[in-house]
Amino acid sequence: MSLLRSSAQTAVRYGYAPLMLLGINGAAIALAAAGAAKLWLLALLLVAVGLSFAAERVLPYEPDWNTSQGDAGRDAAHSVVNETLILASVAVIPMLAAIVPAADLWPAAWPFLAQVLVAVLIADLGITLVHFASHKIGALWRFHAVHHSVKRFYGLNGLMKHPLHQTLEMTAGVAPLLLIGLPVQVASVLALAVAVQLLLQHSNADYRVGPLKHVLALNEGHRFHHLKWAGIGDVNFGLFTLFWDHLLRTYSYDKARRFTSEVLGMAAKPDYPSAYLAQLTEPFKASGACHHTSDQGDQTQQVPARS
Repeated sequence: MSLLRSSAQTAVRYGYAPLMLLGINGAAIALAAAGAAKLWLLALLLVAVGLSFAAERVLPYEPDWNTSQGDAGRDAAHSVVNETLILASVAVIPMLAAIVPAADLWPAAWPFLAQVLVAVLIADLGITLVHFASHKIGALWRFHAVHHSVKRFYGLNGLMKHPLHQTLEMTAGVAPLLLIGLPVQVASVLALAVAVQLLLQHSNADYRVGPLKHVLALNEGHRFHHLKWAGIGDVNFGLFTLFWDHLLRTYSYDKARRFTSEVLGMAAKPDYPSAYLAQLTEPFKASGACHHTSDQGDQTQQVPARS
């Protein structure tokens, strides 16, 4: 291994997450606070996607996950559609503010960074609760199952969701903020932060964040959420943080666990449709209920330790 490659891998292992969390999000906060044009949002998003793909190739957790399994086009379609929905939601906020009465409760006098952090924590709670409910309520699981059909774990998986479920999650996260007067500038940063978080949370890059893995909802913890056995994968629901999982007692982590494609997906629905249009229509079919049940034969070996 060359010195250059070794240095690049070390940089990804310890620098990739801070670069995304502090660098990309920090740039968004600075630009939004300065009132910059909204085109910066798209530019930073493209930079974040580029960094995601680069990090996964320099230091992959599972090299095979960098190779398309006939799913690259589908994942790209999900990503474009769902990210467009996220960005569009920012554009309609002024219109919604004009027709939806909002309480004057937003802490506008606080530093802009503090306002963003408030928005992130409130949105995190709403999104986490809908995510949790989607594993408990059959009507929601029909749509959420699209996300759990993945067989490899990499950045674009984060936006591989049914657009109706993506809309529901974002509504749960943003609606409370709108009702207390969320400013457009803060909403813009939040929209980008969601995209950055999804890239990090599903990243195939083998990066490290130390003890913060028990607090931040990043890939080390989120892989447990994609274990294919029901009950076993019903853990680590948070988008930005794991605060709510600790409170809900749904937090799980086992440092000895190693992930491969064989343990991802849905044990009860291994033949879930893989094409984009088929995934959009599957929730409306009788077969779309996907009542996932545990693979009892493997359960004793596959249950991760819970803290």
